[in-house]
Amino acid sequence: QLVQSGGGLVQTGGSLRLSCTASGFTFDEAYGIAWFRQAPGKEREGVSGICTSDGATYYTSTVKGRFTISSDNAKNTVYLQMNRLKPDDTAVYYCAGVRGVFNDYGLEYIVHKGDMDYWGKGTQVTVSS
Repeated sequence: QLVQSGGGLVQTGGSLRLSCTASGFTFDEAYGIAWFRQAPGKEREGVSGICTSDGATYYTSTVKGRFTISSDNAKNTVYLQMNRLKPDDTAVYYCAGVRGVFNDYGLEYIVHKGDMDYWGKGTQVTVSS
């Protein structure tokens, strides 16, 4: 499973960091870990993804340049650093994982398809205007 932490309430322009820690498996094997979000009344959308074996990353256009995804394999943890937050970023954020090696095209696929094996329980991010 994936255990999430972080999130909360922040003003427009502020920053938050989300964490996603693997439990029951380790990043000694390659995984694609991605972040998704779902705002009230909207469909879930992919945000970003990373391959734990080689550090390849992918960002959707809505967050590129503002969010940074990273992996600390020694801690089996993936982070999502969110800067310059906007009210439109308000959502429940989920991390998810799937085993395998992914280049940037592969990450783009899993971020947009959302066909993942493991899911976190979600954490609320609220950006006030």
